[in-house]
Amino acid sequence: MLDSFLGSGTTAAVAHKMGRQWIGIELGGHCHTHCLPRLKKVVDGTDPGGITEAVGWKGGGGFRYYKLAPSLLLRDKWDQLVINPEFNAPMLAEAVCKLEGFTYAPSDTLYWQQGHSTEQDFIYTTTANLSHDQLQQLSDEVGLDRSLLVVCSAFRGRKEGYSNLTVKKIPKAVLTRCEWGKDDYSLKVENLPKAPAKPGQLDLFGDRNES
Repeated sequence: MLDSFLGSGTTAAVAHKMGRQWIGIELGGHCHTHCLPRLKKVVDGTDPGGITEAVGWKGGGGFRYYKLAPSLLLRDKWDQLVINPEFNAPMLAEAVCKLEGFTYAPSDTLYWQQGHSTEQDFIYTTTANLSHDQLQQLSDEVGLDRSLLVVCSAFRGRKEGYSNLTVKKIPKAVLTRCEWGKDDYSLKVENLPKAPAKPGQLDLFGDRNES
């Protein structure tokens, strides 16, 4: 069952008590204040309303509750696409982990261990441009018994030059169209081309253009 306008959660509550799978979507604040508490009661068996008696509902089952992340792209006051300031570096790293099939699990001690696919395979996402020296340092830290997927804005060096690294660029579709938190383009306008004078209009020297 899909209810894209969950409201107070009645449809989801009924579907749950009837043993059906369900998905509910709600953008209003009452999703947190009404829907979530009610559906928890349904699972706990403490929601007496609706079809509870008709189906002999005593509680059980469960559900996953997800909060929609903020939009990655916003339009600034000049109608240009910019990265949403709320979408910070950890959120980007988590998103890339999901896209690449890694489990997001940042290490407390190693900055380049932001997630893993196996016990020895890790991922590191950065918006920096990485030099050969930086990639070599990463390769040395990772060691021969581990592997690392590096996702960055750009890099200098050969992708095949580091046996334990795989280097990818963050998709240009985002980075080439957006600026991270930039809100001042400081356009220079001193040398703009002059528009041709209209017929009958005086030019700067007081002569009339009759063409």
